[in-house]
Amino acid sequence: MATRRHILAGGAALATAFATRPLAAKTSKPVGLQLYTVRELFQADPMGTLEKVAAIGYREVEYGGGGYDTMDHAALRKTMDRLGLKSPSLHVAYEALGSKFDAAVAMAKTLGADTIVVPYMVDQYRTADAWPRAVADFNRFAAALKKQGLGFAYHNHDFEFTNKVGDRTLYDVLIADRDPALVKLEIDLFWAIKAGQDPKALIRRVAGHVYAYHVKDMTADGAMTSVGKGTIDFADIFTLNQVAGVKHFYVENDQSPAPYLPDITTSFETLSRLRA
Repeated sequence: MATRRHILAGGAALATAFATRPLAAKTSKPVGLQLYTVRELFQADPMGTLEKVAAIGYREVEYGGGGYDTMDHAALRKTMDRLGLKSPSLHVAYEALGSKFDAAVAMAKTLGADTIVVPYMVDQYRTADAWPRAVADFNRFAAALKKQGLGFAYHNHDFEFTNKVGDRTLYDVLIADRDPALVKLEIDLFWAIKAGQDPKALIRRVAGHVYAYHVKDMTADGAMTSVGKGTIDFADIFTLNQVAGVKHFYVENDQSPAPYLPDITTSFETLSRLRA
């Protein structure tokens, strides 16, 4: 594994490299970063990483990975406040919501979040028996979070669209069985497209229920890359932002290459030029 370095280099050159790609004007919504993208930097130096993220221009972060759940959340919030960063949402594992619900609520409130997102479901929950029970738990978690003044959302990967319960996909079951007033959706556009979904058709299907997008680009051979360096037409997808009801746009790259900061700078500059 490559060594992680806390550097920010070549920002101007990166901006020049993709400036010729035709995109719409600036978004009216802040550009956020899912911190899982820089998880190893963050784990080694959380406060320094937040400083670097803010220096790029990000104004929102979504916590996930990097061991943030065991850190000093009050200290993280103090640093965020100093840097002008907000954390509207954070990722909490399904199992943790079930076993450490009160701690998750306290963590979210300390960090200033309004929504807790379940980010992933391991293989054991992707069965005909387990998945409907999990969706029922989502409804239960969401109802309990509402009493605490918090929202709930689910973040997809590709398996929800490819794994089936009978003749329905897991996503079909999620959409049909969730409480739509309580369970919102964080759509990972890359993974939905990877699974063969038409992103605009998906957005229309769940119109008004999209809490956030995860924005990462895809190369011609299907690999992840910085926003603006791939083939996904985000400008076209974002024509449906009002239909979606989307509130937040989080850059994410599950496989961001070291030294990481140039990658998230490219994505920030590109996404900042897209109209909400």
